[in-house]
Amino acid sequence: MRTCRLTVGQALVEFLIAQRSARDGRTQPVFAGVFGIFGHGNVAGLGEALLAARDRLRFVVPRNEQAMVHTAAAFAKMRNRLQTLACTTSIGPGATNMLTAAAGATINRLPVLLLPGDIFATRRAAPVLQQLESPASLDQSVNDCFRPVSKFWDRINRPEQLAASLVEAMRVLMSPGETGAVTLALPQDVQAEAFDFPEELFAPRTWIVPRLRADVAQLDAAAAKLKSAARPLIVAGGGVIYSEATGALRDFAGRTGIAVAETQAGKGALPFDHPQSAGAVGVTGTLTANRLARDADVVLVVGSRLSDFTTASNSAFANPDVAFIAINVAEVDAHKRNALAIVGDARVALEELADRMAGYCAPDGYARSLREWKAEWEAETDRLFRGQSTPTLTQAEVIGVLNAALDPRDVIVCAAGSLPGDLHKLWRTRDEKGYHLEYGYSCMGYEIAGGLGVKMAAPDREVVVLVGDGSYLMMAQELVTAVQEGIKLTVVLLDNHGFSSIGGLSESVGCGGFGTEYRRRSASGQLDGDHLSVDFAANAASLGARVIAAGDRASLSGAIAEARASRETTVVVVPVDRNARVGGYECWWDVPVAETSTLESVRRARQQYDRARARQRHLL
Repeated sequence: MRTCRLTVGQALVEFLIAQRSARDGRTQPVFAGVFGIFGHGNVAGLGEALLAARDRLRFVVPRNEQAMVHTAAAFAKMRNRLQTLACTTSIGPGATNMLTAAAGATINRLPVLLLPGDIFATRRAAPVLQQLESPASLDQSVNDCFRPVSKFWDRINRPEQLAASLVEAMRVLMSPGETGAVTLALPQDVQAEAFDFPEELFAPRTWIVPRLRADVAQLDAAAAKLKSAARPLIVAGGGVIYSEATGALRDFAGRTGIAVAETQAGKGALPFDHPQSAGAVGVTGTLTANRLARDADVVLVVGSRLSDFTTASNSAFANPDVAFIAINVAEVDAHKRNALAIVGDARVALEELADRMAGYCAPDGYARSLREWKAEWEAETDRLFRGQSTPTLTQAEVIGVLNAALDPRDVIVCAAGSLPGDLHKLWRTRDEKGYHLEYGYSCMGYEIAGGLGVKMAAPDREVVVLVGDGSYLMMAQELVTAVQEGIKLTVVLLDNHGFSSIGGLSESVGCGGFGTEYRRRSASGQLDGDHLSVDFAANAASLGARVIAAGDRASLSGAIAEARASRETTVVVVPVDRNARVGGYECWWDVPVAETSTLESVRRARQQYDRARARQRHLL
């Protein structure tokens, strides 16, 4: 066997460079680069290897370890999980900073490779700086925290272990059904240790991402069940977009007349003006989709894990006889809600199911209701976009201005707070990749880092990040990375003096918005003083961004046009009315209210909660 003597760090880098993915005859490198922040736990091992290979594998220095994993996940999402980025850190806090984003990647079914440094395998120098000492095991380190949030986890204590672990890591990363965060913990001494690795480990390797075909009998049963439906509904999740099944879905919906409701990850599966598009479903859903869900007798779920926001905490599908059919590459998701499970690729399954649906068309009464409800919802959206004619813009007005100003291929990026809910309801998607939300984990701080990943994955598109002041203050520093890399973003920052989303939720459970506004501590000893004045424009400018202030519709429209035309990363700061919220539409979310309280507002909220919970179903 021919061998090559390399350090573990060098071998790992050479392996990453050699990996390719392929689907439908299109091939691309799996790893478009490596993000990393160096410390004593990785500077001499992986750091040396990345330095030597810097002309063959792009290396980017971010500002925060959590943020770089968000960037990698956003990049992978934009590339339909066929490409990703690797992320390396030192040991200790550098490693654990990645935990939050690792959980987000796994929950959202997005491939990211995490390479945290670890404690000495030899234990000669133990305990080392930043080592967690456990009396239960000398092998335990903070990197064991990654086990529950990783789809594959390993610690490389000897160079001989690397090859098998790398191959298994790639299998999971490239698996449509199993993908998520993959963690390879790398002891700092092992990274720098040399070994005679087999040359075949570094040979170009292509991972075929398969289009798995479903069981024929299950497809036949699904078609028969759908053909018997009087009030069917399709729920389109992220799997539709990742499998590039939007064309197949348009064809299926058009031929059958069945309405399509979209999850957060699936928004864009149909353009908003498609006759069968019902828009968002669930807690943040439209009137159209939630009425259809309420009445549905058969629900075809395509590529969704059916979270509580989609099902409105199992209260959305109110028909006592409702039956579910689920198409999903992940078996665990296909079997939810006692569904008839179609385990397979979304595009292939929809195409094969469409052939079996020949001759079926949704009833006339159903089609008429869909048209009327769609028209009613578009009128409601227009009303919200017009706003209240008050001096301060509402959040819905800002969304309306942006929706009108952006081109179909521009990408809107957002994550946590009330913005994702309003976007899900109101954003009129025209391109399957024009709507990029992280809502599986709803992670504050994702927005700017995620926008960076989206722009890296789609440099030919304009990327607009929509972020609230609370989320901005958690993780604004990746503006520096965008400036460093010459990656142009437009960031629209809404200033509403705190956590508006949770403020509204707090009010709904009787807590009056407690602890959700940015206020000074007053003489009373409580946080009920004047609003804190944060100069977001000065902050963004200090990080290297160009800044525009906008206070009304005209100035906001002008600012967006100016930012789109610019080659610089631009932050547009917009004050918005904290209390002008877009409500829910025929939906409910299970957030328990205190069963006993001295507060009358809480007792009233508990009564409302008990009435709403009576509609909740136990769907297994």
